[in-house]
Amino acid sequence: MALATDDRQYRAATEAVALLDRSERGKLALSGEDAVVFLDSLLSNDIAGVAVGGGVDAALLTHKGRMLAEVRVLRSEAELELDTERPALQALFDALNNFRIGYRAELHKRTLQRGLLSLIGPGVDALLGAQAPPPAEHDHATGTLAGHAVRLIRTDLGVDVLCASEDAEAVTEALVAAGAVAIEQTAAETVRIEHGRPRFGVEIGEDTMPQEAGIHERAVSYSKGCYVGQETVARLYWKGKPNRHLRGLRLEGPAAPGSSLTLAGQEVGSVGSFADSPQLGPIALALLRREAEPGCELEVAGGAGRAVVVELPFSPSA
Repeated sequence: MALATDDRQYRAATEAVALLDRSERGKLALSGEDAVVFLDSLLSNDIAGVAVGGGVDAALLTHKGRMLAEVRVLRSEAELELDTERPALQALFDALNNFRIGYRAELHKRTLQRGLLSLIGPGVDALLGAQAPPPAEHDHATGTLAGHAVRLIRTDLGVDVLCASEDAEAVTEALVAAGAVAIEQTAAETVRIEHGRPRFGVEIGEDTMPQEAGIHERAVSYSKGCYVGQETVARLYWKGKPNRHLRGLRLEGPAAPGSSLTLAGQEVGSVGSFADSPQLGPIALALLRREAEPGCELEVAGGAGRAVVVELPFSPSA
Protein backbone atom coordinates (compact mmCIF):
# COMPACT_ATOMS: atom_id res chain seq x y z
CA MET A 1 0.00 0.00 0.00
CA ALA A 2 1.32 3.44 -0.87
CA LEU A 3 2.22 5.66 2.04
CA ALA A 4 0.42 8.96 2.59
CA THR A 5 2.00 11.86 0.75
CA ASP A 6 3.97 14.26 2.94
CA ASP A 7 2.17 17.60 2.62
CA ARG A 8 5.33 19.73 2.87
CA GLN A 9 7.07 17.73 0.18
CA TYR A 10 3.98 17.82 -2.03
CA ARG A 11 3.73 21.60 -1.70
CA ALA A 12 7.38 21.92 -2.68
CA ALA A 13 6.76 19.85 -5.84
CA THR A 14 3.59 21.72 -6.83
CA GLU A 15 4.21 25.26 -5.56
CA ALA A 16 8.01 25.75 -5.33
CA VAL A 17 10.96 23.46 -6.12
CA ALA A 18 11.44 19.85 -5.04
CA LEU A 19 14.52 17.68 -5.53
CA LEU A 20 14.45 13.90 -6.02
CA ASP A 21 17.50 11.69 -6.54
CA ARG A 22 16.76 9.39 -9.48
CA SER A 23 20.27 8.08 -10.05
CA GLU A 24 18.96 4.52 -10.01
CA ARG A 25 17.59 4.93 -13.55
CA GLY A 26 19.42 2.90 -16.16
CA LYS A 27 21.77 5.00 -18.28
CA LEU A 28 23.62 4.15 -21.51
CA ALA A 29 25.26 6.06 -24.35
CA LEU A 30 26.01 5.47 -28.04
CA SER A 31 28.81 7.11 -29.96
CA GLY A 32 30.33 6.66 -33.40
CA GLU A 33 29.57 7.50 -37.04
CA ASP A 34 26.54 5.21 -37.26
CA ALA A 35 25.08 5.78 -33.78
CA VAL A 36 22.10 7.83 -35.01
CA VAL A 37 21.32 5.57 -37.99
CA PHE A 38 21.57 2.47 -35.82
CA LEU A 39 19.34 3.77 -33.03
CA ASP A 40 16.82 5.06 -35.57
CA SER A 41 16.51 1.52 -36.94
CA LEU A 42 15.83 0.10 -33.48
CA LEU A 43 13.58 2.49 -31.57
CA SER A 44 10.06 3.68 -32.38
CA ASN A 45 10.63 7.42 -32.68
CA ASP A 46 12.43 9.60 -35.23
CA ILE A 47 15.94 9.64 -33.78
CA ALA A 48 17.46 10.94 -37.01
CA GLY A 49 15.28 14.03 -36.77
CA VAL A 50 16.57 15.04 -33.33
CA ALA A 51 18.88 18.07 -33.38
CA VAL A 52 21.88 18.47 -31.11
CA GLY A 53 20.53 19.84 -27.83
CA GLY A 54 17.18 18.09 -28.27
CA GLY A 55 15.67 14.74 -27.43
CA VAL A 56 12.66 12.45 -27.69
CA ASP A 57 10.82 9.69 -25.91
CA ALA A 58 10.90 6.37 -27.73
CA ALA A 59 10.08 2.72 -27.16
CA LEU A 60 12.03 -0.46 -27.70
CA LEU A 61 9.52 -2.96 -29.05
CA THR A 62 9.26 -6.64 -29.79
CA HIS A 63 8.42 -7.75 -33.33
CA LYS A 64 4.80 -7.96 -32.13
CA GLY A 65 4.79 -4.33 -31.03
CA ARG A 66 4.98 -4.96 -27.28
CA MET A 67 7.16 -2.68 -25.17
CA LEU A 68 10.48 -3.83 -23.80
CA ALA A 69 11.46 -0.35 -22.61
CA GLU A 70 10.47 3.30 -22.70
CA VAL A 71 13.61 5.31 -23.43
CA ARG A 72 14.57 8.97 -23.23
CA VAL A 73 17.08 9.80 -25.97
CA LEU A 74 19.17 13.00 -25.81
CA ARG A 75 21.44 14.08 -28.64
CA SER A 76 24.66 15.92 -27.79
CA GLU A 77 27.63 16.83 -29.96
CA ALA A 78 29.55 13.69 -29.03
CA GLU A 79 26.94 11.00 -28.46
CA LEU A 80 23.38 9.87 -27.87
CA GLU A 81 22.52 9.61 -24.18
CA LEU A 82 19.79 7.15 -23.18
CA ASP A 83 18.02 6.54 -19.90
CA THR A 84 15.24 4.18 -18.92
CA GLU A 85 13.55 2.64 -15.91
CA ARG A 86 15.87 0.18 -14.20
CA PRO A 87 13.68 -2.91 -14.88
CA ALA A 88 14.05 -2.22 -18.62
CA LEU A 89 17.80 -1.62 -18.62
CA GLN A 90 18.92 -5.17 -19.40
CA ALA A 91 16.54 -5.54 -22.35
CA LEU A 92 17.71 -2.20 -23.75
CA PHE A 93 21.38 -3.04 -23.27
CA ASP A 94 20.96 -6.47 -24.88
CA ALA A 95 19.17 -5.02 -27.91
CA LEU A 96 21.78 -2.30 -28.42
CA ASN A 97 24.63 -4.75 -27.97
CA ASN A 98 23.22 -7.51 -30.17
CA PHE A 99 21.85 -5.49 -33.08
CA ARG A 100 24.73 -3.04 -33.59
CA ILE A 101 26.82 -5.60 -35.48
CA GLY A 102 27.75 -4.00 -38.80
CA TYR A 103 27.24 -0.47 -37.50
CA ARG A 104 30.09 1.82 -36.48
CA ALA A 105 28.64 2.50 -33.06
CA GLU A 106 30.11 2.17 -29.58
CA LEU A 107 27.95 1.28 -26.57
CA HIS A 108 28.82 2.72 -23.16
CA LYS A 109 27.47 1.82 -19.71
CA ARG A 110 26.68 4.92 -17.65
CA THR A 111 24.32 3.85 -14.85
CA LEU A 112 26.95 3.88 -12.12
CA GLN A 113 28.97 6.71 -13.65
CA ARG A 114 26.17 9.28 -13.83
CA GLY A 115 23.99 10.80 -11.14
CA LEU A 116 20.48 12.00 -12.05
CA LEU A 117 18.62 14.56 -9.95
CA SER A 118 15.08 15.73 -10.76
CA LEU A 119 13.98 19.27 -9.97
CA ILE A 120 10.18 19.42 -9.88
CA GLY A 121 7.89 22.41 -9.54
CA PRO A 122 7.01 25.87 -10.89
CA GLY A 123 10.03 27.54 -9.27
CA VAL A 124 12.68 25.52 -11.11
CA ASP A 125 13.55 28.11 -13.76
CA ALA A 126 13.89 30.87 -11.19
CA LEU A 127 16.24 28.69 -9.14
CA LEU A 128 18.44 27.87 -12.14
CA GLY A 129 18.34 31.39 -13.57
CA ALA A 130 20.19 31.86 -16.86
CA GLN A 131 21.21 28.18 -16.89
CA ALA A 132 17.62 26.94 -17.28
CA PRO A 133 17.32 24.93 -20.53
CA PRO A 134 14.90 25.85 -23.35
CA PRO A 135 11.21 25.21 -22.65
CA ALA A 136 10.50 22.21 -24.90
CA GLU A 137 10.52 18.84 -23.15
CA HIS A 138 13.89 17.06 -23.60
CA ASP A 139 15.75 20.23 -24.62
CA HIS A 140 19.07 20.20 -22.79
CA ALA A 141 22.22 22.24 -22.29
CA THR A 142 25.48 22.00 -20.38
CA GLY A 143 26.11 24.12 -17.29
CA THR A 144 27.83 24.17 -13.92
CA LEU A 145 26.49 23.76 -10.40
CA ALA A 146 28.72 24.00 -7.34
CA GLY A 147 31.65 24.15 -9.75
CA HIS A 148 30.77 20.80 -11.33
CA ALA A 149 29.82 20.14 -14.95
CA VAL A 150 26.16 19.20 -15.41
CA ARG A 151 23.65 18.66 -18.19
CA LEU A 152 20.29 20.34 -17.57
CA ILE A 153 17.35 18.58 -19.26
CA ARG A 154 13.82 19.95 -19.56
CA THR A 155 11.11 17.52 -18.35
CA ASP A 156 7.34 17.64 -18.20
CA LEU A 157 7.56 18.61 -14.51
CA GLY A 158 10.74 20.68 -14.33
CA VAL A 159 14.40 20.02 -15.08
CA ASP A 160 16.64 16.97 -14.67
CA VAL A 161 20.27 17.45 -13.66
CA LEU A 162 22.73 14.89 -15.04
CA CYS A 163 26.21 14.87 -13.50
CA ALA A 164 29.12 12.61 -12.65
CA SER A 165 28.21 10.24 -9.81
CA GLU A 166 31.02 11.55 -7.62
CA ASP A 167 29.61 15.10 -7.98
CA ALA A 168 25.99 14.25 -7.13
CA GLU A 169 26.29 14.95 -3.41
CA ALA A 170 27.87 18.38 -3.90
CA VAL A 171 25.34 19.29 -6.60
CA THR A 172 22.50 18.19 -4.34
CA GLU A 173 23.79 20.31 -1.48
CA ALA A 174 24.08 23.34 -3.77
CA LEU A 175 20.52 22.93 -5.05
CA VAL A 176 19.12 22.55 -1.52
CA ALA A 177 21.09 25.62 -0.41
CA ALA A 178 19.50 27.52 -3.33
CA GLY A 179 16.01 26.61 -2.12
CA ALA A 180 15.10 23.16 -3.41
CA VAL A 181 13.39 20.83 -0.92
CA ALA A 182 14.62 17.23 -0.93
CA ILE A 183 11.64 14.89 -1.28
CA GLU A 184 10.96 11.17 -1.17
CA GLN A 185 9.68 8.96 -3.96
CA THR A 186 6.12 9.00 -2.59
CA ALA A 187 5.67 12.73 -3.16
CA ALA A 188 7.16 12.56 -6.66
CA GLU A 189 4.94 9.60 -7.54
CA THR A 190 1.87 11.54 -6.43
CA VAL A 191 2.71 14.35 -8.84
CA ARG A 192 3.46 11.87 -11.65
CA ILE A 193 0.12 10.14 -11.15
CA GLU A 194 -1.74 13.46 -11.09
CA HIS A 195 -0.18 14.31 -14.47
CA GLY A 196 -1.18 10.94 -15.91
CA ARG A 197 2.30 9.79 -16.92
CA PRO A 198 2.65 5.98 -16.90
CA ARG A 199 5.81 4.34 -15.63
CA PHE A 200 7.37 1.28 -17.23
CA GLY A 201 7.33 -1.60 -14.76
CA VAL A 202 4.32 -0.16 -12.93
CA GLU A 203 1.33 0.63 -15.17
CA ILE A 204 2.93 -0.65 -18.35
CA GLY A 205 5.21 -3.55 -19.15
CA GLU A 206 6.23 -6.13 -21.70
CA ASP A 207 2.63 -7.01 -22.60
CA THR A 208 1.75 -3.38 -23.42
CA MET A 209 1.63 -1.60 -26.77
CA PRO A 210 2.44 2.12 -27.00
CA GLN A 211 -1.14 3.01 -28.00
CA GLU A 212 -2.48 1.21 -24.95
CA ALA A 213 -0.06 3.08 -22.71
CA GLY A 214 -1.10 6.42 -24.19
CA ILE A 215 2.49 7.28 -25.12
CA HIS A 216 2.35 6.83 -28.89
CA GLU A 217 1.83 10.52 -29.66
CA ARG A 218 5.15 11.41 -28.02
CA ALA A 219 7.11 8.18 -28.46
CA VAL A 220 6.19 6.74 -31.88
CA SER A 221 6.80 8.03 -35.40
CA TYR A 222 4.44 6.85 -38.13
CA SER A 223 6.41 8.47 -40.95
CA LYS A 224 10.01 7.28 -40.42
CA GLY A 225 11.66 4.22 -41.91
CA CYS A 226 11.52 0.69 -40.59
CA TYR A 227 12.19 -0.25 -36.98
CA VAL A 228 11.50 -3.31 -34.85
CA GLY A 229 7.75 -3.71 -34.25
CA GLN A 230 6.73 -1.03 -36.74
CA GLU A 231 4.31 -3.12 -38.78
CA THR A 232 2.15 -4.12 -35.81
CA VAL A 233 2.14 -0.68 -34.22
CA ALA A 234 1.34 1.07 -37.50
CA ARG A 235 -1.45 -1.38 -38.34
CA LEU A 236 -3.09 -0.76 -34.96
CA TYR A 237 -2.78 3.00 -35.44
CA TRP A 238 -4.27 3.13 -38.93
CA LYS A 239 -6.82 0.31 -38.85
CA GLY A 240 -7.51 -0.89 -35.34
CA LYS A 241 -8.52 0.08 -31.83
CA PRO A 242 -6.43 -0.70 -28.75
CA ASN A 243 -7.95 -3.34 -26.50
CA ARG A 244 -6.85 -1.34 -23.44
CA HIS A 245 -6.32 2.27 -22.47
CA LEU A 246 -4.42 4.03 -19.70
CA ARG A 247 -7.01 5.69 -17.45
CA GLY A 248 -7.24 7.56 -14.19
CA LEU A 249 -9.24 6.36 -11.21
CA ARG A 250 -10.93 8.41 -8.50
CA LEU A 251 -11.32 6.05 -5.54
CA GLU A 252 -13.31 5.97 -2.32
CA GLY A 253 -10.24 5.04 -0.31
CA PRO A 254 -6.75 3.49 -0.48
CA ALA A 255 -6.17 0.65 -2.93
CA ALA A 256 -3.16 -1.61 -3.17
CA PRO A 257 -1.32 -1.68 -6.52
CA GLY A 258 -2.33 -4.86 -8.33
CA SER A 259 -5.88 -4.87 -6.92
CA SER A 260 -8.33 -6.31 -9.43
CA LEU A 261 -10.88 -3.95 -11.02
CA THR A 262 -14.23 -5.27 -12.22
CA LEU A 263 -17.08 -3.85 -14.28
CA ALA A 264 -20.43 -5.62 -14.03
CA GLY A 265 -18.65 -8.62 -12.55
CA GLN A 266 -16.02 -8.84 -15.29
CA GLU A 267 -12.36 -8.05 -14.63
CA VAL A 268 -11.20 -5.13 -16.77
CA GLY A 269 -7.76 -4.47 -15.29
CA SER A 270 -5.89 -3.81 -12.07
CA VAL A 271 -4.61 -0.83 -10.13
CA GLY A 272 -1.21 0.30 -11.40
CA SER A 273 -0.02 2.96 -8.98
CA PHE A 274 -1.97 4.65 -6.16
CA ALA A 275 -1.55 8.01 -4.45
CA ASP A 276 -3.37 9.79 -1.67
CA SER A 277 -3.14 13.23 -3.25
CA PRO A 278 -3.47 16.25 -0.94
CA GLN A 279 -5.28 18.02 -3.77
CA LEU A 280 -7.35 15.25 -5.37
CA GLY A 281 -7.73 12.60 -2.69
CA PRO A 282 -7.30 8.88 -3.47
CA ILE A 283 -6.33 8.45 -7.13
CA ALA A 284 -4.67 5.80 -9.25
CA LEU A 285 -3.54 4.94 -12.76
CA ALA A 286 -4.66 1.73 -14.43
CA LEU A 287 -4.49 0.01 -17.79
CA LEU A 288 -8.14 -0.88 -18.45
CA ARG A 289 -10.02 -2.75 -21.13
CA ARG A 290 -11.71 -0.37 -23.53
CA GLU A 291 -15.22 -1.12 -22.25
CA ALA A 292 -14.23 0.60 -18.98
CA GLU A 293 -14.83 4.06 -20.40
CA PRO A 294 -14.58 7.37 -18.51
CA GLY A 295 -17.57 7.70 -16.22
CA CYS A 296 -17.85 3.98 -15.47
CA GLU A 297 -17.86 2.81 -11.85
CA LEU A 298 -15.60 -0.13 -11.05
CA GLU A 299 -15.40 -2.40 -8.03
CA VAL A 300 -11.97 -2.58 -6.42
CA ALA A 301 -10.96 -5.94 -4.92
CA GLY A 302 -9.87 -6.22 -1.32
CA GLY A 303 -12.71 -4.19 0.16
CA ALA A 304 -11.40 -0.91 -1.26
CA GLY A 305 -14.83 0.13 -2.50
CA ARG A 306 -15.53 1.74 -5.85
CA ALA A 307 -13.52 3.67 -8.40
CA VAL A 308 -14.72 6.07 -11.08
CA VAL A 309 -12.85 6.00 -14.39
CA VAL A 310 -11.66 9.42 -15.62
CA GLU A 311 -9.68 10.84 -18.52
CA LEU A 312 -6.07 11.85 -17.98
CA PRO A 313 -4.55 14.07 -16.75
CA PHE A 314 -6.64 14.40 -13.62
CA SER A 315 -8.73 17.52 -13.21
CA PRO A 316 -9.42 18.97 -9.75
CA SER A 317 -13.12 18.98 -10.62
CA ALA A 318 -13.24 15.51 -12.21
